[in-house]
Amino acid sequence: MFTTRNMTIKILLSVMAILMLLSLSLTGCATEGKQPLKFADAGWDSIQVHNAIVGFIVENGYDYPPYEIAPGSSQVVLVATAEGDIDIFLECWTENYGDTYTDYIDSGEVVETNLVFDDNYQGWLVPTYMIEGDAERGIEATAPGLKSVSDLPEYWELFKDPEGPSKGRFHNSIPGWLCTEHNSIKVETYGLDEYYNDFLTGSDAALSGSMVAAYEKGEAWLGYYWAPTWLLGKYDMTLLEEAPYDQEVWDRDRGCEYMSVACTSVVHPSMLEKAPEIVELLNNYALSTSDINSILAYMRDSDSDASGAAIYFLKEYESMWTKWVPADVASKVKEALV
Repeated sequence: MFTTRNMTIKILLSVMAILMLLSLSLTGCATEGKQPLKFADAGWDSIQVHNAIVGFIVENGYDYPPYEIAPGSSQVVLVATAEGDIDIFLECWTENYGDTYTDYIDSGEVVETNLVFDDNYQGWLVPTYMIEGDAERGIEATAPGLKSVSDLPEYWELFKDPEGPSKGRFHNSIPGWLCTEHNSIKVETYGLDEYYNDFLTGSDAALSGSMVAAYEKGEAWLGYYWAPTWLLGKYDMTLLEEAPYDQEVWDRDRGCEYMSVACTSVVHPSMLEKAPEIVELLNNYALSTSDINSILAYMRDSDSDASGAAIYFLKEYESMWTKWVPADVASKVKEALV
């Protein structure tokens, strides 16, 4: 009896060992010859979410090893992509690089795969409830005729500056930011320095915090902000109208709207040979600013990280991302989400 039992145990252990080896063998076949891909992380939330979304698809749909992150400033990661130290840069704000970007593209040192989004915006905003009211919150419209920056003189008293109540307060951005200088020029160009104090906030947290505090109380707020951000995914703000962007006008006195920037995905040219199927994925990968705002708002509200936001996106936006990949890849990604 003792011998039979020992033999049974040995047989079971042998079977388990064979199954483990088979499992390892199959895993090895799936990733054989594939190296981890390196993704650029320039430090802001939206690029981290892009990385997590594409990284999940690459790992679970295309059987690549877990992706690696290469952090750095936006300038550094573009150079690193051109030099081959980074494989994928998923949110490249092209206008920020001037001729450097086009030189890299023209020389073939960097390959542009797609326009990820170009409906981003920045400008002067007010809470939408000031214009339309909010019945659910019991807020009546206090500025129903406020549509553009040219209407602001009429409504300055709604935005009265607590530190200088003879004028309204315009919440400008942070000292040292180029947009802060642009906004200050705009205040003068539009003749609003007669009606508004140009209030420079000390940090992004102070700027966003002033908007959040006013919005939560249903109060008036006027200031500069940009998208995509979680803030504009969570709060309903209206971008005040300005004259359409015109380079000549902009160069003269900033008397027009900010230019929308083309945000692209780019790869090192070696990706064309070593991972053509991933390049094809990136050729299809695109979101809107509204989509990104919503994802970032979820990330903020759920106290999640970029990986959690990616899972949320892949579950909630299935009809979108499944068009980016072949059906078999989509099936494997969906299985990994369960």
